[in-house]
Amino acid sequence: MLGYRLNKYFLFLVLLFTSAAVFSQNVRRKSPPKKATEATMKAGAFIDVNVPTYPQSAYTIEQLVKNVLISGGSVCAAPNVTNVTVSPNQLSTDTERAWGYFNKGTTNFPFNDGIVLVAGKARRAGNGYEGTNPLSDEVPGSGINDPDLVAAVNPPVTLKDVVAVEFDFVPNSNQVKFNYLFASEEYTSGFPCGDFADSFALLLKKVGDPNYTNLAILPGGAGPVSVTNIIPHGVGCDGETINEQYFAGLNTTNIETNFIGRTVPLTAVATVIPGQTYHFKLVLADALDQRYDSAVFLQGGSFDIGMTIVDGNGNPLGDTINMCDNTPQILKAQVSTVPGMTYKWYKNGVVIPNATSATYIATSPGVYQVKTFVGGTECQQASITIIGGTSPTAQNATLKLCATPALSTFNLEDAKPQISTTAGAVFRFYANQADAQAQNNNFITNLTNYNGTDGQVLYVVVSNGAFCSKLVTLTLRREETPVAQLNAPRLRICEGESLVLTASGGVTYQWGDSSATGGVRTVSPTQTTTYTVYAIGAQGCKSLQPATITIDVVPAIVSSLKGGQICEGDMILLDAGSGPGYTYEWNTGETTQGITVGVPGEYTVTISNGVCSKEFKTLVIQAGIPEIIKVDYNDNGTMVLTTTNPSNGILEYSVDNGFTWQSSNVFSNVPKNTVISIRVKVKDTSCVGFLEYFTFVMKNVITPNGDNVNDIIDFSGVSSYKDFKGLVFDRYGKEVFRAGKTRPYWDGYFQGKRLPTASYWYQVTYQDPASKQMAVKTGWILLKNLE
Repeated sequence: MLGYRLNKYFLFLVLLFTSAAVFSQNVRRKSPPKKATEATMKAGAFIDVNVPTYPQSAYTIEQLVKNVLISGGSVCAAPNVTNVTVSPNQLSTDTERAWGYFNKGTTNFPFNDGIVLVAGKARRAGNGYEGTNPLSDEVPGSGINDPDLVAAVNPPVTLKDVVAVEFDFVPNSNQVKFNYLFASEEYTSGFPCGDFADSFALLLKKVGDPNYTNLAILPGGAGPVSVTNIIPHGVGCDGETINEQYFAGLNTTNIETNFIGRTVPLTAVATVIPGQTYHFKLVLADALDQRYDSAVFLQGGSFDIGMTIVDGNGNPLGDTINMCDNTPQILKAQVSTVPGMTYKWYKNGVVIPNATSATYIATSPGVYQVKTFVGGTECQQASITIIGGTSPTAQNATLKLCATPALSTFNLEDAKPQISTTAGAVFRFYANQADAQAQNNNFITNLTNYNGTDGQVLYVVVSNGAFCSKLVTLTLRREETPVAQLNAPRLRICEGESLVLTASGGVTYQWGDSSATGGVRTVSPTQTTTYTVYAIGAQGCKSLQPATITIDVVPAIVSSLKGGQICEGDMILLDAGSGPGYTYEWNTGETTQGITVGVPGEYTVTISNGVCSKEFKTLVIQAGIPEIIKVDYNDNGTMVLTTTNPSNGILEYSVDNGFTWQSSNVFSNVPKNTVISIRVKVKDTSCVGFLEYFTFVMKNVITPNGDNVNDIIDFSGVSSYKDFKGLVFDRYGKEVFRAGKTRPYWDGYFQGKRLPTASYWYQVTYQDPASKQMAVKTGWILLKNLE
């Protein structure tokens, strides 16, 4: 390749010095002659260019731009294209003009029709086989080195036969684009690897801006569209290729066009601002000489300047948008309308019933398309894909940090379950609301060790891992973990006493044995008890450890102290009782456990055990001597005593003259007709009441026969009682015996005579020695006298 180029340049220099005429107008090059084939000579083998049978062939350049190049043609186009010019300014009636209308006819040309610009004569681009090789056409009136084209492609040599079309337009969408392809005769004999850089530029600028942007750039920024920037195999460049993927092939059959090679269809795209005025310049030129022509074919209808889909505020939505949770999305067709324009909306290729206005509200994902029509002609169309997604559940939350010397930062991971429970939710925490709303990368990365402050608000974007998200807040609450303390005025109390406990270190408190939340409590433990309390801070932080205090409950001081009753001259022991550590202090000044006193009155002792003290009182009462005021005795030997108790003391009773005592006043088995020494006393005193009482029981039978058994009826036991009378009567009421002090018994005789055996009646009366009441006893006596 390098040798080839050196030889070529050497030859070029020789020719330069030997013949000035060679470069006066044209560089003379030789290439293999074209060869006609059977396919070449068939009718319809070539595209039609400026053929009169097409009305468009007579169009002016303005008509071609508005009605052929622009999508939909004159029926659909709004009057937003102005100042259309062509250079050189050849009339549409000029058959030798460098521009015009093409139609693919019956060929397989990629474009159905459109505008063609040729750096020569447009008609020779097609219509039939041109045997001349090369076409060697010049463009009368064309300039050289168009400055805008030179700036766009930076050619190595002079550019000639410059052809340009220019116009102003106002876009209604944020993008303009059209399709084109580039063809040239230069694809032969090594010309593409030389300086024959025939080029095309599609230049755009906003009206008023100084510089153009070239849209005719190969994809991926691979450079401008020129012969020397698109080099395929087989064009004599020793295998060198450049951007070969954009070359469609060599025209070896010499059909469709009279150019040797062409590019694949290319698309020029530009982002514009709707409503602004822009200027387009489409410019083509030969390089170095004018012998081997090139052309550009602009696809008819591919220049779409009319419609885009915008939101409700008029903002362009682009090719795709995201829809979360089927939130309704306003889709609006932004287009310059013409009279009679109608709309149809489609979803996933299916027409949407009754969706015939410029605006449609989408409520579910899908591919949405809108088309405009004027009459039966389809004009513009635009589409947008709505991608659906589901937002995670999310809610505002608060994260609390109870700081300790070992823990002073927030773990934001702990807040995630509070914010969202959606499986797979993705969280991003932001310190700045604007960053969160923008969802940029300025998010918090160290979630487990975030040094936040109390009351700080973080902004959390919770997403589904794709594009659906919700923005919520996380409020940080921070406070130092409190340290609980618990105090009491003393640690030992007596049973039955109360004590005030005072907790500190918190705002509220949690007691182990109570639902109370205050710091001060009054307790009354009945046994030794340990109290615990946690301190709770203003933010709810709980002390790590509870404070504890043990209150020792000392058993209550008890005393067996009791007083009693004494008679004059008696002494009584007052015993206060014993206990652990007891000490005593009597009101008499004595300090012993017990004291002996003989004076009635109130006695007081204070008992202490080193913690508690308690006063006990008792009374020593002057006892009164009880009296026996009634004795009930029956034949069964039961005696019931009734006594007085002037000092209300505890009484004890005895019927054996004080030998034995009992607390009951009822005695049994008391012998009959016996003098009983009855005593009653106030217990533990010498106050004793005394009475001798005869248990008088009349015998029912006497047998006075001298055997000393039942010989007499004896009244002597009661005869000494006051007002005593003892009488015996026969059955007729006749008194047969009267007892006296000297003869207080009856032996069955009356007036010295033995009375006959019979039943007799008796009556005994006397003053009862206990009750002082008259006692009357009556009954019958069986007298048995042996005859």
